[in-house]
Amino acid sequence: MRHRNPNRLGLTGLAAGLALLACAGSAQAAPDAADLRERANLVFGVLPSEAQNPENTVTEPKVVLGRMLYYDARLSKNHDVSCNTCHLLDKFGVDGDPTSTGHRGQVGGRNAPTSLNAALHFRQFWDGREPDVEAQALGPPLNPIEMAMPNAEAVETVLRSIPGYAPLFAEAFPSDEQPITYTNMGRAIGAFERKLLTPAPFDAFLKGDDDALDAKQLAGLQRFMDTGCTACHMGPLLGGTTYQKLGVVHPYDDPDKGLEEVTGKASDRRMFKVPSLRNVAETGPWFHNGKVGSLAEAIRLMAYHQLGTELAPERIAEIEAFLGSLTGSVDADLVAKPELPASGPDTPAPDPS
Repeated sequence: MRHRNPNRLGLTGLAAGLALLACAGSAQAAPDAADLRERANLVFGVLPSEAQNPENTVTEPKVVLGRMLYYDARLSKNHDVSCNTCHLLDKFGVDGDPTSTGHRGQVGGRNAPTSLNAALHFRQFWDGREPDVEAQALGPPLNPIEMAMPNAEAVETVLRSIPGYAPLFAEAFPSDEQPITYTNMGRAIGAFERKLLTPAPFDAFLKGDDDALDAKQLAGLQRFMDTGCTACHMGPLLGGTTYQKLGVVHPYDDPDKGLEEVTGKASDRRMFKVPSLRNVAETGPWFHNGKVGSLAEAIRLMAYHQLGTELAPERIAEIEAFLGSLTGSVDADLVAKPELPASGPDTPAPDPS
């Protein structure tokens, strides 16, 4: 599989150069909101109001169906794991565990990233192995550690055995002779996830609201940019647009090979998709391995390993305050657990094996 990697080249030098300009403990003048907004808009821009996919138009019937499928544990072998098991929508799209627990209590190898705003990422999964949320949704049901279904046909059998799904799939995919397919399941879940965007106080600030951020958050935004964090965390998601090596300046000791496991290239070792910082204050534990237990520690480690900068505690606190302004919300009606259609007489029973 070949991956396009915009902005990857040159990041190391840019990050190091920016870090040299930022003295970790130096004094910093109180930021001017208007000047800071102008700088920030050039780097980030405002979160889009929707995340459309021209190959999977978001429609209300798809979203309604996708929301049900997101919550339906019958898509797992033992009927006990759903998308929402690891990506809880009432907990900012994560489960709060270092790595998630799936079929028969098996534990995954990487931290489950949030499903909120995921549709805007340039690739999916930490190693970027899938191009979009529609493709990503097809992975967990067949993963033996996660939902453990034996194949796509087994999932289709379950879906077709639940009488209430037939009209919902037909309405969502009216031009398909056979609407209930594994691919259409992924399209419906993907359409639902494309609605899971979380505008936050930071967006209000970028649009001109001087009261959206307090003084400490403004200082943190300035510190975030001056320190060089924007070498990787740029764009409306503050990340999610590039790969980057973990340990650019100072090596990061971890056995996970990252993108190399997908491409087979040694040059991709410990390359990971740069995570979005949207809702980051609520999505711990942090890093691909879920081993960092506090956001302050995550900031300290990133500054050290990626930028070669040792941030003083008060500077870390400023950046942490700014990151809190990225906490947003999704319409409660959209993410509330729906009533699922009842199983039919031929619906396969849970299989704990």
